Amino acid sequence: MKKLTSLQRIFLILIGLGLSHYSVAHPGRLNVEGCHNNRKTGEYHCHRAAEKASTTKRSTPSVLLSEEDKQSIVPLTTGTEKANRQGDLIQLDYEGFTVWVDCAKRGPVKFRYTAQHDEGNSKRYDKFMLDTKVPAECQQISAKAYGHGYDRGHQVPANHLDASEVAIKQSNFMTNILPQTSQMNRGAWLETEEIVECYRDIDELLVIGGVVWGNNPADDFFLQSHGLETPDAFWKVIIRGTGQDERAIAWIVPNTSEATRKNLDRYLVSIEELERVIREKIPTADYVKHDKPSASWLIPMGCNKS
Repeated sequence: MKKLTSLQRIFLILIGLGLSHYSVAHPGRLNVEGCHNNRKTGEYHCHRAAEKASTTKRSTPSVLLSEEDKQSIVPLTTGTEKANRQGDLIQLDYEGFTVWVDCAKRGPVKFRYTAQHDEGNSKRYDKFMLDTKVPAECQQISAKAYGHGYDRGHQVPANHLDASEVAIKQSNFMTNILPQTSQMNRGAWLETEEIVECYRDIDELLVIGGVVWGNNPADDFFLQSHGLETPDAFWKVIIRGTGQDERAIAWIVPNTSEATRKNLDRYLVSIEELERVIREKIPTADYVKHDKPSASWLIPMGCNKS
């Protein structure tokens, strides 16, 4: 019998069991969060509170912070952050990037930002923090390291925000962090970040990504320590160009030790395939949705990835 790849297993689990977080979003129809995408602008927004799910959610512990965790809660030094809550979903507009946090999950479910020409060199902030402007019940219990071979994985990387010290600091809020295996975070996921870092000097890029939670309680090591489950996979789309010159590339990267840099091409999907999995529309031209590159975009020679 032919052995299934990690990506094929993810598709079978999601499509067979219907565990994707989103419903199809298009004009006149909302997803389970009461939200949808504006096809013209690509903006993700909400109209009403989320409907109550009929299934029973896994319980998460109440918030009980240690003194060390209390010290990690720091106020913003800028008024640029804006929060918009619709039901369980909160849209957080930080400086230079947006994340959507699911209060029921206590973590980010989607992110979006525009990557422009690299003109910054601010240093990465070395402290992870909870965000005081986000309700305690909507974020992780702790900012401590995860352990168990998992990194505190950025959804939007600090390196793409290095023109602003404020944005770099905000990228270390736990509202932008999820547990990623060290091999994935420093391997395939890092490779996608380096592709953005290099190609943003060629074109302005729209980067959208999110989470595939799945249903694998065997790796939910952080329910007690951080109050959230471990995602089964992460997805990312990079869009460049406009009109007839528009191009896009997409991946669904499993949150496993197999997701190394050399295996990134295994996780390539077309936009059309991605939309079927996440049940959400990606703001690209229709002709782009059917294309799947045979390989990930090559990192140009001499690219400064710092």
